[in-house]
Amino acid sequence: MMTTPRSVTSTTIDVDGIRIAAEARGSGPAVLLLHGYPETKAMWDAVADVLAADHTVVAADLRGYGESDKPRGASYAKRDMAQDQVGLMRQLGHETFAVIGHDRGGRVGHRLALDHPEAVTALAVLDIVPTLHMFENVDREMATAYFHWFFLARGDGMPEALIGADRETWLRSRFTGRRHDGDALPDAFDEYLRCFDLDTVHASGADYRAAATIDLDHDRVDRSGGRVVTVPTLALWGAHSYVGRHFDVLSTWEPYAPGIRGQAVDADHYLAEEAPEPTASALRSFLAEVGA
Repeated sequence: MMTTPRSVTSTTIDVDGIRIAAEARGSGPAVLLLHGYPETKAMWDAVADVLAADHTVVAADLRGYGESDKPRGASYAKRDMAQDQVGLMRQLGHETFAVIGHDRGGRVGHRLALDHPEAVTALAVLDIVPTLHMFENVDREMATAYFHWFFLARGDGMPEALIGADRETWLRSRFTGRRHDGDALPDAFDEYLRCFDLDTVHASGADYRAAATIDLDHDRVDRSGGRVVTVPTLALWGAHSYVGRHFDVLSTWEPYAPGIRGQAVDADHYLAEEAPEPTASALRSFLAEVGA
């Protein structure tokens, strides 16, 4: 994808005692990019350059990942992780912004749009369906494809001990899906490995444990109260990913985000890295359509 490289400004912002690392580029309406597991904000580089042609693009590391703080014993509920990002954007001068999240970042983005609709102009979720739907529809195939959800959610220290013994092997195992260039690792793999220290291993386990416990409590309260995403929402998914092959993505999202629109991308799970051009094009068109 041919783009003009944008000047990137790195920053670290203290949000209620937790430092959140971010990079900003471009100018115009603000867009917040949130990465997935086991990645960092570096996953967005190609897409961010495209979006920065007419937006101020902020790519942030989630609490527990990348160069953000990774406090042990802290909450990794998506509500708290979303609050980090609202605080970051406000301190950067953005009271309103669009949110684009992949994987874990999509789940944080979903919660952010629910809890802070006054701040969010639009939401895009990449290659996920809602966490509550996933846990309430577990079958053998899902449990096999997403075994790491249940492994990482163990609270007995076993995931941390095993992953910590060989972090690189575990990290490599997360990128075995179909890619246009065969089985090559993503361009940013060395950066992911650099940041995948023992504190990240512990924090990401806490992230997955929260997803299997308190996040579901929050989601069920929302469902019982009829609380849904009210901002314009886009879903993109990999045509070859588990999500793309096993869900009717839009109908699955519809009860959670009425009026959601979306499409498949010729990729597996890592859309922004496997297929940056069509992913960026779809995102840019969506933002233009909804005026975000």
